[in-house]
Amino acid sequence: MILYRYILKAHLGPFLFSFFTIFFLFLFQFLIKALDQLVGKGLSLWIIFQLIAYNLAWIVTLAAPMAVLVATLMAFGSLSSDNEITIMKAGGISLPRLMAPVIIAAVILSYLMVRFNNDILPEANHKARVLLTDISKTKPTFILEPGKFSDDIGGFKILVKKTFENNNNLEDIYISDYSNPVTRNVITAEKGDISFTSDFNHIVMNLTNGEIHQLNNLDYTNKYRVVKFDKHRIIMDAKGFGFQQSGENAFSRGDRELSSYAMNRIVDSLRKSSETIGQTYLNRGLPDIKNLIKIAYKDTTYKAPPPVPFAEQDTSRKNFASYDSLKNLTSRILSLAGDFKNSGRISKDIEKQIDQYDVEIYKKYSIPFACVVFALIGAPLGYRVRKGGFGIAAGLSLLFFIIYWASLVGGEKFADRALLSPLLGMWAANIVLGAFGLFLMKKLS
Repeated sequence: MILYRYILKAHLGPFLFSFFTIFFLFLFQFLIKALDQLVGKGLSLWIIFQLIAYNLAWIVTLAAPMAVLVATLMAFGSLSSDNEITIMKAGGISLPRLMAPVIIAAVILSYLMVRFNNDILPEANHKARVLLTDISKTKPTFILEPGKFSDDIGGFKILVKKTFENNNNLEDIYISDYSNPVTRNVITAEKGDISFTSDFNHIVMNLTNGEIHQLNNLDYTNKYRVVKFDKHRIIMDAKGFGFQQSGENAFSRGDRELSSYAMNRIVDSLRKSSETIGQTYLNRGLPDIKNLIKIAYKDTTYKAPPPVPFAEQDTSRKNFASYDSLKNLTSRILSLAGDFKNSGRISKDIEKQIDQYDVEIYKKYSIPFACVVFALIGAPLGYRVRKGGFGIAAGLSLLFFIIYWASLVGGEKFADRALLSPLLGMWAANIVLGAFGLFLMKKLS
């Protein structure tokens, strides 16, 4: 136990140092990317602080496994360079036994990160989205970044050269309107402003001193129209923003705002829908199919209309009614057959949704488990390198983390396109790198 405490103590300092170093590197990268979006928008320091705080959760998720790899490389490299591992092995203690406390600590950390990913990360992601929505309600220019095209509004691409911190005014506006499939409009204006309607269902842009260039998409031979205006108003659908009354449950959550338990319930519901959709269409059309069979074979059990006196009978009308009834039944059955055929496509769409949820579910476990995988890799590599410097440890860690992250992202893409199962897509990197770590451990034992 004394030896195990000594090994863990040798890891604690490098782990804390590497964790906070990696944490602040990710934070710095986030601030650089978000600087243009947060600064100069008239947001209070408290709002900016909240947005940054909510985004710390995903940084912790990535920083912990990387810190394990750096710390293990540094600690075992330092022990090896001081010949302490050589002495321990001479005393009959193998490398796997020396790694045991580190592996146990990595398993505990993995468990804590799984809890973090299911309890804290989804809430932080959701609160960040709610806060961004509230900001966009009161500050519509927040969705527009000067000098860059914004396609957040469906059917429109918007470019503005300048926004203002204390109001919703705009300057040098360019709008590409492709919301109408028949015509394509390009609108330019010197000035304007942007706001939301009172129900937040639409975005309103009031433009001044501009032109509308209109092209007919169905007939390119016609010359396009150019309309100059002093004032012009554009109303755009804001449905994509999901604006409702703010609050933690203001709108439905995305997959990254849900725990694995919540997503599993959704997946179970989707699977039940997929399994019953074909049967639903079949049950709906079964009565019509039976009636069609009865009419075609003149089944005696078929209920005919009430008898009509002979004098009032009209043979031509009777035949027409029978034909009309048969035609209506056939039409309904053909319509249901089309629906039944579409049910296959609907089932595929549902399966695609299920795969997307499964990817996020497995990701909540595979990334934390990387702590164990990186401990398996770091200890043998640190022993082999025999130098505990942060530079070498950071370089090797970065190399393996790039490999791991590229495999994870690639697996996610393949799983979303149904080229790989979500389980294999999210766990392939852990399996391959874990096997590599076990190979190194056995070779150096």
